[in-house]
Amino acid sequence: MFFSTKGDLLTSVLGNLINTPLFQAVTGQTEDCLTMRVQRPAGTKPGAKLPVFFWIYGGGFELGSPQMYDARSLISEGVSQKKPFIFVAVNYRVGGFGFMPGKEILADGAANLGLLDQRMGLEWVQDNIAAFGGDPAKVTLWGESAGAISVYNQMALYDGNYTYKGNKLFRAGIMNSGSLVPADKVDCERCQDVYDQVVREAGCSGSKDTLQCLRAADYDTFLKAANSVPGILSYTSVALSYVPRPDGVALLDSPDVLAKNGRYAAVPMIIGDQEDEGTLFSLFQSNLTTEAHLIDYLSKVFFQNAPRSTVADLVGTYSPALSAGSPFRTSILNSPYPQFKRLAAILGDLVFTLTRRVFLEIASEVRPDVPSWSYLSSYDYGTPILGTFHGSDILQVFYGILPNHASKAIRSYYFSFLYTMDPNNGTPNTLAKWPKWKDGKQLMNFYSAFSVLLKDDFRSGSYNWLTNNVQNLHI
Repeated sequence: MFFSTKGDLLTSVLGNLINTPLFQAVTGQTEDCLTMRVQRPAGTKPGAKLPVFFWIYGGGFELGSPQMYDARSLISEGVSQKKPFIFVAVNYRVGGFGFMPGKEILADGAANLGLLDQRMGLEWVQDNIAAFGGDPAKVTLWGESAGAISVYNQMALYDGNYTYKGNKLFRAGIMNSGSLVPADKVDCERCQDVYDQVVREAGCSGSKDTLQCLRAADYDTFLKAANSVPGILSYTSVALSYVPRPDGVALLDSPDVLAKNGRYAAVPMIIGDQEDEGTLFSLFQSNLTTEAHLIDYLSKVFFQNAPRSTVADLVGTYSPALSAGSPFRTSILNSPYPQFKRLAAILGDLVFTLTRRVFLEIASEVRPDVPSWSYLSSYDYGTPILGTFHGSDILQVFYGILPNHASKAIRSYYFSFLYTMDPNNGTPNTLAKWPKWKDGKQLMNFYSAFSVLLKDDFRSGSYNWLTNNVQNLHI
């Protein structure tokens, strides 16, 4: 699926974005999808015991495939830095196939199948990766967007039990643009709305057993029905229809609750964001021309259980000035409609940037002995409308399409982390030391030509609102 890049500026920017690998349509889809993709340096022999990157792709829990992520550039760079590794990408069911909500799903024990697919992939690595030259004791989880959220969920599954046949499934994690997402249970009211909509679209409303009817539907019928609910690139944006939810079995509680109670596998981690996470998800709400419209939108789509006054308080923590908002630090430019920059700042913070800080605060309190490092990427500063947008790290870091400082530095830090669980061990002397987050709460701020340390205290008013209103943030 490709979008035209001709026409006005917004259409052009959106077209260039959609044409990136992250948002390409997956062809040849079938239900026979539980596969693994393994890539390794040429000549790697069994017994080489190379560390393993276990990649979990993003796509809003709606789309994606390991075949969209070719790690040859990463592997080549690892070899050149004398840090060769094995790259493993797991396929998992998404959308209605992997994350269908509803009371019928909960009663059947069929919730969070996508997460269980990922866990099965980790078990496959333990059983098989040595034959490919990998070391099953040196697995680092790595994911972007929904993949990053999945990394945390793998840490939180089964109350933090991440052993298999007496061995740990992973020893570290990297989360690019995503961490914990507070979520209502599988049978919540809005969850049931999603299930009922799919049932109607599949022609199963009159069935005595609607779940069995859905299972009996042919692939195309069910796929069309599952895709009839709002998607991530739509007006409802990151109010996702399909998302991991507490089921009382695999995911025993909301991810934020599990974190606060230390019920997750605390391993060394790198976690960070793009500076303008929310711009991509704010392109489809051009009717939001006033502050009242913005408050109404957030109340209806995201905070249905919160008083309107509470949502108004949140909006009030963000300046209404056209010079404020995201893409940040761009004065009065880059606002295709009146409330765009304000909405982009709010969505980016709530789902990614400030939620990351919440998780880091929790982790540093419940497990102060486990190190973490954090970052903010600003290497696409100046990109019209989008800034350093959500998913841009797929191009800049994963594919390394621009061999600039940001790409080389982040890769070097990641490879060192893969090998030693510390991004500073083994990196070139030309790179700045990356301090642990709890030691001063600083971020490594990556630009295209340099890096600087940045205090992680921006938008403190919005952050305080978030920490005081977690109960209203459940998706």
